[in-house]
Amino acid sequence: MHYSLTPMTFSGLAGWRLRFGCAQLDICQQGGQILSYFADVDQPPVIWLSEEAQYTLGQAVRGGVPICWPWFGDREHNPHAVQAMTQAGVPFHGFARTSNWQLTHSAASEQALDITLELDVSAGHQDWPHPAKLVLQVSLSDRLSVRLDNYNLGTQPLAISQALHSYFAVSDIASVSVQGFEQCPYHDCLQQWQAHQQSGAIHFKAETDRVYLNVPKHLSIVDSNWQRRIHLHTQGSHSAIVWNPWIDKARGLSGFADTAWQQMLCIETANVLDDHLLLNGGEHHQLALEISCTTEP
Repeated sequence: MHYSLTPMTFSGLAGWRLRFGCAQLDICQQGGQILSYFADVDQPPVIWLSEEAQYTLGQAVRGGVPICWPWFGDREHNPHAVQAMTQAGVPFHGFARTSNWQLTHSAASEQALDITLELDVSAGHQDWPHPAKLVLQVSLSDRLSVRLDNYNLGTQPLAISQALHSYFAVSDIASVSVQGFEQCPYHDCLQQWQAHQQSGAIHFKAETDRVYLNVPKHLSIVDSNWQRRIHLHTQGSHSAIVWNPWIDKARGLSGFADTAWQQMLCIETANVLDDHLLLNGGEHHQLALEISCTTEP
């Protein structure tokens, strides 16, 4: 099996390219952000990266898998326990996605190519003055495995919300469906966070921004045009966000073409709302996502 780990520069941002057989993954040191993932470089990507992505210090790149931590989205829409960890006016989605991570380990075998990145805030952070550490483990084989370990390095409890903000590539958003959310309760962020319950598979006909709870461990994206199913297997998560900006919202997004909403879909493996973390001193939590593809005739 051919494999390689190559240092790269993505328009000025340092990172690495992983190759394992036909699979390829790019990851950026800033944010520990996976930028793109191909299960087979001769096939369409699995993880979507915007063609107009901007590679700027202090800003997440549009697409890939940004890491939202230690709060998700707007601070004010987080549980009170998470809000109490920081002050008003902090940046959207936390600071992990714009911080510089350190490569601490890499290993290759006939089974997989693995790397480990760490973000150490043992001395606290200006927006979140609590000692903690994140460890990101990425394993590339015939599938992609991502694991995010949260460590409370202090003695006081930490309340955290987080997400692996995964952008998936699709042939045409109008032609795909998402299975696995059937009967799950969700809050519609476009309707003042009103509570609803999912009926049947998810189809997309307009802007979508929903926070799902009681989410099962296996979800899938069915793409009939590309004749494939993307499988998502999760651990340590019972919530997820489903998002597509559609036409009007797309026009106002940075690093995002006006028509790019047709080729992407976010399903974000998360710990949010009632599923947020409460870590006592010395405790840690693992959030894991495994992505694989199968052919759908």
